[in-house]
Amino acid sequence: MSKKEYLIEKGLFSITLLMVLIICLVVTFVVIEAIPAFDYYGVFNFIFNTNWAPDNNQFGIFPMIVGSIVITAIALIIAVPLSLFCAIFLEEIASVRLKNYFMPIIQTLAGIPSVIYGFFGLTLIAPIIRNVFGGSGFSILTASIVLALMITPTIISLSQDAIKSVPNYYREASLGLGSTQWQCIKSIIFPVALPGIITAIILGIARAIGETLAILMLAGNVSSMPSSIISPIRTLTSNIALEMGYATEIHYNALFATAIILFIVIMCLMIVSTYVQNKCALKEVI
Repeated sequence: MSKKEYLIEKGLFSITLLMVLIICLVVTFVVIEAIPAFDYYGVFNFIFNTNWAPDNNQFGIFPMIVGSIVITAIALIIAVPLSLFCAIFLEEIASVRLKNYFMPIIQTLAGIPSVIYGFFGLTLIAPIIRNVFGGSGFSILTASIVLALMITPTIISLSQDAIKSVPNYYREASLGLGSTQWQCIKSIIFPVALPGIITAIILGIARAIGETLAILMLAGNVSSMPSSIISPIRTLTSNIALEMGYATEIHYNALFATAIILFIVIMCLMIVSTYVQNKCALKEVI
């Protein structure tokens, strides 16, 4: 190994080590700031109590946990089928000209700031929900629809890359045995690309559950248990964004504790998704 290669290797290692250290410092800082809230209110009460009233020293975040999970789940139910069908169409069915026309549009949608999606939902989706279902229009359903629009371009792009990575001889062998194009896609291409598609969905989950501004504008921000999908709700991220500017003392620590719970929820989702991905990859190898 030359001296130049040695220096490059050590430099890359140092940068990687620095990033790990920064992440550990951030997590440590959040945990230290959250401990007083857990000591004061109790971990169980903090997670499962349904009353969030900082003026009365009530810090129950269970409705916000439910809100974050429900909004993310509904957004995925809407976004995943649309994204997968679009990715399959663009990569396996559409002509090169049509593909080159649509891909820049999808990539542009992925780069639009969340505040723009929030304004779109505010002026178009919320009035429609209000006129059709009643209520204020600021609800779980409104936030979920806009969130689905936000994560769809990411899932499409990554799913398309996964489908593109399937070797061509898989397609040729399937079609050579008499399969139709749809049979080839359903039985060969999709199962082989499934680990990559699951990775795309994982990133969609991470984007959805961590979204703040658009949800802040559309979900209604009511810290109580929802009774239906047209009820307003507050998520973990929007709760932190709304109250961090004026929180003091134990209220301030409770917001850091909310961040810890958000981190744990994301980690649990990632662990489950990674397990499913590894099972799919193992099945493919077998």
